[in-house]
Amino acid sequence: MRLTISHSTRYNFGAPVTFGLQQLRLTPKSRIGQTVLRWQTMVNGGQKQTEYHDQHNNTVNLIKIEPGVEEITIQSQGEVDTSNTNGVLGAHGGWAPLWYFTRSTALTQAGQGVADLIGEYAGKEDMSVARLHDLSAKILNALPYGTGDTDVKTTAEEALKKEHGVCQDHTHIFVAAARELGFPARYVSGYLMMRDDIEQNASHAWAEVHVEGLGWVGFDVSNQISPDEGYVAVATGLDYSEAAPISGLNFGSGKVGMSVSLQVQQQ
Repeated sequence: MRLTISHSTRYNFGAPVTFGLQQLRLTPKSRIGQTVLRWQTMVNGGQKQTEYHDQHNNTVNLIKIEPGVEEITIQSQGEVDTSNTNGVLGAHGGWAPLWYFTRSTALTQAGQGVADLIGEYAGKEDMSVARLHDLSAKILNALPYGTGDTDVKTTAEEALKKEHGVCQDHTHIFVAAARELGFPARYVSGYLMMRDDIEQNASHAWAEVHVEGLGWVGFDVSNQISPDEGYVAVATGLDYSEAAPISGLNFGSGKVGMSVSLQVQQQ
């Protein structure tokens, strides 16, 4: 399937910026199940300082916000060929060793909430993909999808105490649970083609777990499937902070407003 993607993020600052830097992880990866045919990122109100690949092989652009601006727009667009691998990506690669993905982070630290979720699986050596899908269903049942209760700083344990959560919460919980069960696991940010709506207001997130004999396997808790040809992976990391599409800092800008426009469609 050939997908065309257009992703625009606009920041409005309450006062002129005196200094600002942004890290952009907006370039999709070419890997098993997807090939990037063309991609470009344009910035209005900032200047590209450098481009590099981090420890997860994410393409990162470092942007300096021009002093005095009150608005910056970041526009990414391109085409990606995708195929359905039933979420299976195969053998581990890259610079970070597999054991690195068993580490807890502040956002994925497991506590009593995660322990309660995985209680029936603890100590079992036959954790199959089917059981990981069962775990995914338990997480969605414990935290139904809904906006407004969490944000990007909400931890897995904090999210489990809420009435609703979004894809980043589901992913953090799943990653925390998988690591507690002994699996290397990572957070993925990317795009999802919605079958009934071209216009979207946010990118998507899901988890990947390394399963012996299969390699990396994807799990989308929010939609209860493994990623198919409608998904495009952009960045991976231990948690949201390492895979965030845009992150950074600015000074002298007052209150910041943000708007997102996203279109993902089959060509």
